Amino acid sequence: MLTRPSHDVVVIGAGVVGAACAYYAAEAGLSVAMVDRGPVAGGTTGAGEGNLLLSDKEPGPELDLALLSARLWTELAQQLPAAVEYEPKGGLVVASDPERHSALRAFAAGQAAAGVKAEEVPGERLHELEPHLAPGMAGGFLYPQDAQVQPALAAAHLLRAARLAGAELYLGEAVTGLPTGPDGAVTGVRTQRRELAAGAVVNAAGTWGGELAAMAGVSLPVLPRRGFVLVTEPLPRVVRHKVYAADYVADVASGSAALQTSAVVEGTPSGPVLIGASRERVGFDRTLSTEVLQRLAAQAAGLFPVLAGVRVLRAYRGFRPYLPDHLPAIGADPRVPGLYHACGHEGAGIGLAPATGLLIARQLTGERPELDLAPFRPDRFPA
Repeated sequence: MLTRPSHDVVVIGAGVVGAACAYYAAEAGLSVAMVDRGPVAGGTTGAGEGNLLLSDKEPGPELDLALLSARLWTELAQQLPAAVEYEPKGGLVVASDPERHSALRAFAAGQAAAGVKAEEVPGERLHELEPHLAPGMAGGFLYPQDAQVQPALAAAHLLRAARLAGAELYLGEAVTGLPTGPDGAVTGVRTQRRELAAGAVVNAAGTWGGELAAMAGVSLPVLPRRGFVLVTEPLPRVVRHKVYAADYVADVASGSAALQTSAVVEGTPSGPVLIGASRERVGFDRTLSTEVLQRLAAQAAGLFPVLAGVRVLRAYRGFRPYLPDHLPAIGADPRVPGLYHACGHEGAGIGLAPATGLLIARQLTGERPELDLAPFRPDRFPA
């Protein structure tokens, strides 16, 4: 167990990943403080769609993490208020031609060996699942384990549960330094208003995770990857699942800095349809791109022609925390005692948050983690 100067652990970042770290650490009996320079879910989490996906992940460490998280989300859905809008709607990945359908089949076979449930759907049966889907699709795969939450509310209620377990919350306080002891170990967090002594510090700062790591004198190459989401007017449930074209899987795995768009379409319990997803590395440029919005709208209407006449009420953008190998940094940093990382999840942070939080809590308490953390080592990148 950690020593306890004033807190066992300070978590930096009040997005859903940081909230999960605080929640599981507090549930484990640790004294927790949470610090963020802005509000709860003020960064990537507040600009997310709430995807909890297995369908887009190939076998390997990220899929293992996603499978653990999927189980944890089902548990959390029983513990958190219904306001988090947990919806196990399932995902439907569709292929426009036989070649893409064949590629999906091979992809799904690999996932099945890792424990993912996937059901092949021939083209003529797609309309049983999605009556408004465009005709002529070659086929697809149904992923019943895919789900969705309202991300900002999920983060808020995880933090509320953490506070009920004793965690303290300090919002609107930018971190200005990470004090260290004579042995170089991090001893807490310094903000604009206070210093919080702690046995451990968790970097859950999202797209600013690299800057936070630099305060401790180490490199973590987190980069922002911008994405846009369209929100339609409230509609009857014209989209029943989370639906996307096969090309989306390749876009998720790509490391290209160039603009990529591939429609992901889903209904919500409150009525609006959410349309994503785009990816491009443009730094923290928040300029509204009409090109991206037009491409997303056209691709969504290509999947669901009924959306062609629907009004888009708003669009928002956010920045995904990208690491070069597409895996997050999770766990203790061997370069700086007392420093832990929980960032770099790119567009999967909402889905992977519970597993990340639980694994961090396991390390903090000296218990054996459910997964091997070696693939997520923060020091795996060349300096």
